[in-house]
Parts: sequence; structure tokens; C-alpha cells
Amino acid sequence: MKLLRYGNPGQERPGILDAQGRLRDLAAQVGDIDDTVIGHEGLSRLAAIDTSTLPIVDDGVRLGPPVARVGKIICVGMNYADHAAETGASVPEQPVLFMKATSSIVGAYDEVMIPRGSLKTDWEVELGIVIGTMARDVSEADALHHVAGYLVVNDVSERAFQLEHGGQWVKGKGCDTFGPLGPWLATADEIPDPQNIGLWLEVNGHRYQQGNTRTMVFGVAHLVSYISRYMTLLPGDIISSGTPAGVGLGQHPPVYLRPGDVMELGIEGLGQQRQRVVAHPADAS
Repeated sequence: MKLLRYGNPGQERPGILDAQGRLRDLAAQVGDIDDTVIGHEGLSRLAAIDTSTLPIVDDGVRLGPPVARVGKIICVGMNYADHAAETGASVPEQPVLFMKATSSIVGAYDEVMIPRGSLKTDWEVELGIVIGTMARDVSEADALHHVAGYLVVNDVSERAFQLEHGGQWVKGKGCDTFGPLGPWLATADEIPDPQNIGLWLEVNGHRYQQGNTRTMVFGVAHLVSYISRYMTLLPGDIISSGTPAGVGLGQHPPVYLRPGDVMELGIEGLGQQRQRVVAHPADAS
């Protein structure tokens, strides 16, 4: 299944794509696409619905983040060897973890706002892993049983905040609008092998990133197991699993986002995003 949320910010309704790719309304079946729905039992109930009986949603509606009330976003740094190399870092011996603020979450087609005073706002296409059932210190063999599905994440990053302002990376990761998600949540059965899907990103029509999850340093099952050792993963939590080479920081010279730029990105089977970059009101002329 491909589950979505549509409507104005804060007023999104649950939806599902039918076999013809049309958006259908799910509001009569569930209150929202959230932690109460994306467990095994909830997804089984949704899978039993005849989508052809659901109301069709008109084209042109805004698509919001496909998961409501995300508890936490755990990000994985340097999880592709080529990305580590382009930033001058070593391939880590264990996953590098940091958090991304849930207040950064926006929809797949919403605007991305450059923070006040920023000169180094960057892009990162990443596979997002959505937890469906609680995972606490789970084995790698059992890890994927706790995954509800997958979605596209643009881990937008401000490199000066991240690397030059002291402390942890989170300063450059949690700014408002820095977490576009979706357009949909594809349930795990839609992605039989999460370690063999292509991902890409373009800025103003130029392709900067082209990769495949098979080159991850630490795979999806390992990440879920590893992270669950250090914190309990709850339904609706998202793991953003790292980005391949091609970020702005890695260009020679570096290239960063400016107002008016357009980012387009996608992952095989998970759809595409498109964001227009805008200036912070304090910096707008």
C-alpha cells in the first residue's frame, strides 16, 4: 500500500493510492496515518479495504507528511562510503547517529526556507525507515519485522551551523522546513529488498546525487537493530538512513542552495519530491 496525508498544514486527512495511482480518501476508515494505524494489525485492516469503494480526491491537493505525530527522527551520518570520502571523513566503524527535530517536518512539495543568515544550506536524499511496532534491543534477524514501510527524506542541512557553530550536528539539521517527507509511505511489502533501490537528487535540473542503497555501509536491518539497543523505537519513529555522494558540501568548489532554486529528488518505488527554496523573511529583500 501507498499511504498519504493530504490537505492544508495541520488539517491533513488520511488517503491511499489505488491500483491506478488515484488518491482515495480514508477518513471514514481511520482518523489519521499515525502510530495507531501503522502496526501490523492496523495495516492488515487497511489492506483488506476495497479501494475502489473509497471517495476519489480531486487532483491538485497539497500532500502533507505521510506520517502524523512522528515521535523522533534518528539520522545516520556517513552511511555511504562515497559520501564520507567527499566530505573528508573516514568510514565509521559503527553507525554515526544524530537527531533531527520533528518541527522540521514538511510535505514533499512544500517550500524549504533558508535559515536566517545562512550561506551553506545543503541537500541530502535519504531512505526513510518508518517503525511500525515497538523495537527495543531487537536482533538484526528480527529487525525488519518492526518496519512499517519506507519513504523519501530530504535531510536538508545547514553546513555552517552543523560544522562551524560548535557542539553536535543537530544545530544544522533541525531548522524549520528541513525535513521534507514523502510523498507517500510505502508499506514494507512494496519494497521487498530495501538494500537494492536507486535514489537521486537534482537542483535546478542538474543531477548531483545518483546512488543505490546496496552501497550503504550499514544496512536497514542493522540500523534498526543497532539503534534499538540505545533507545526504544516506537511506532511512527523514522530512521533517516544516510545519503550517497553528491551533496553541495562535496562539490569543488562547494555549491549551496539559494532562494529560487528547485530541488527534485526521488527513490525507486517511493515517489518523488519537489521543493522550491525561499529566503528567510529577515533576509528577503
